[in-house]
Amino acid sequence: MTPKYPADSLTVLTDLVLPSETNPLNNLFGGELLARMDRAASIAARRHSRRIVVTASVNHVAFNRSIPLGSVVTIEAKVSRAFTSSMEIYLDVWIEDRESGIRTKANEAIYTFVAVDEMGNPVPVPPLEPQTEEEQARFAAALRRKQLSLVLAGKMKANDATELKALFTEN
Repeated sequence: MTPKYPADSLTVLTDLVLPSETNPLNNLFGGELLARMDRAASIAARRHSRRIVVTASVNHVAFNRSIPLGSVVTIEAKVSRAFTSSMEIYLDVWIEDRESGIRTKANEAIYTFVAVDEMGNPVPVPPLEPQTEEEQARFAAALRRKQLSLVLAGKMKANDATELKALFTEN
């Protein structure tokens, strides 16, 4: 399969926070943000694989900043690493200052999607070639995150998690 670049899957969703989407403190519900991120990640995974994709896991979510009513929210999602049939999608969430237009990073998340055929069976996805320093760092970290998940699930022995183990051993 021909490799793809993270930019090939870039998905940008911009929306406004409405009153029906906020909690009693007039901030965006966390669940609403999760749903928006899931949609953006799904589109990014589909762009990379050109297949049906399903959410396999939400590996990480950081709600670092509340998102107030009326905010313009932009979610940027792109594939950070492709494995055999799964893809890790890294998402950055930005809010825009109403007066200055300056964007501030509010949250981030990492989702995993699996490409499937019409019967729901996993299918191979193209490899990913990171281009920028940030993409290369996210690409490398994705393997460590995958190994950690497999070790915690009992699907990989800790000694076999070479990339993860390298973080804890001296040269």
